[in-house]
Amino acid sequence: MRKADLISEISEKTGIPKIDVMVTLETMFKEIKQSLILGENIYIRGFGSFITKKRAAKIGRNIKKNIAVEIPEHYIPSFKPAKEFVQEVKNKNLAAYKPTA
Repeated sequence: MRKADLISEISEKTGIPKIDVMVTLETMFKEIKQSLILGENIYIRGFGSFITKKRAAKIGRNIKKNIAVEIPEHYIPSFKPAKEFVQEVKNKNLAAYKPTA
């Protein structure tokens, strides 16, 4: 499912105009990104957590030039699903769902 498909689904199920759903989703994505950039994690009960993970400094290799390259420590965004969410996905019979295409 793409973002446009998600917007259409939400609009159909709620009766909210697509433009309003799009603005809401874009604002949500923007706020999630901004919070992670500032180092703030986001916890959504029953869904999951958007967190930043710290990657330690390490030595990498440029195999074309055969030299060692120092990779500094850095943070990467990550999503950790809630236990309930993971269980729901595990327990669903995916064959019963028909793809929307």
